[in-house]
Amino acid sequence: MKKVILLASFALVMTACNSATDRIESSTEVENETMMEVLPEIVFEEEFHDFGEVNEGLVVEHVFSFKNEGEGPLIISNAQGSCGCTVPVWPRQPIAPGATGEIKVSFNSTGRAGKQDKRVTLTTNAVPQTKVLNITSTVIASN
Repeated sequence: MKKVILLASFALVMTACNSATDRIESSTEVENETMMEVLPEIVFEEEFHDFGEVNEGLVVEHVFSFKNEGEGPLIISNAQGSCGCTVPVWPRQPIAPGATGEIKVSFNSTGRAGKQDKRVTLTTNAVPQTKVLNITSTVIASN
């Protein structure tokens, strides 16, 4: 009799564990599918800007406008210039689906005579996670 009760208890526990495992796996699959459907998508009006000729010593700025064309909120977690002369300013708040935003990039031409090619690398929660904006100029030396 004890063996029957023990076997019945064991079977009940195994059935309950399997059922709970199935529910967890099923909900994880649904969450992953839902997350993939609500990704943001960052789309820029332009990803390149040429300042043309710039006199050495000037600080020039350009604004890159973008739109979140995805289904989820866009978060820009970082924006990094390729050197200290290139400084980005970006929105720190999430950008809602359908909303727009701006990345302002400043370039300091002091000590930078000649052709200049600089980048700003954005880190976001979109796919792909990084986006690169480019600026160029020809800095005219001040003699």
